[in-house]
Amino acid sequence: MPHPSLVSLGLNSQFADDYRLFCGDLGNEVNDDVLSKAFSRFPSFNMARVVRDKRTGKTKGYGFVSFSNPTDLAAAIKEMNGKYVGNRPIKLRKSNWKERTDVEALERQKVPNHVQRKPKMPKKSILHK
Repeated sequence: MPHPSLVSLGLNSQFADDYRLFCGDLGNEVNDDVLSKAFSRFPSFNMARVVRDKRTGKTKGYGFVSFSNPTDLAAAIKEMNGKYVGNRPIKLRKSNWKERTDVEALERQKVPNHVQRKPKMPKKSILHK
């Protein structure tokens, strides 16, 4: 079963012929349409999604592009990495399901900002002078 956040993005396909491209360093002006237009010239292009914060709706600065052919995935990385999509050069790399779920698990483990940590105690040498 795919991770729920990927289902909500419409990226829940786990077929063997689904090759994903991670697109990083996206500007706030990049939406699904802009990302789709940048990659739609590749014959096996399936879809593109920009990841957004659920609460604010603002982009998180990255997204995913799906291809049905690994040759197009490789060509997209070779031809498009460092090219401007919107106002910034895009950073591309191959993505996979395990990688995304691992990152999401790490995010869930982070201590929320509102949880305070215990202050550090001074070293004994400072206390016993």
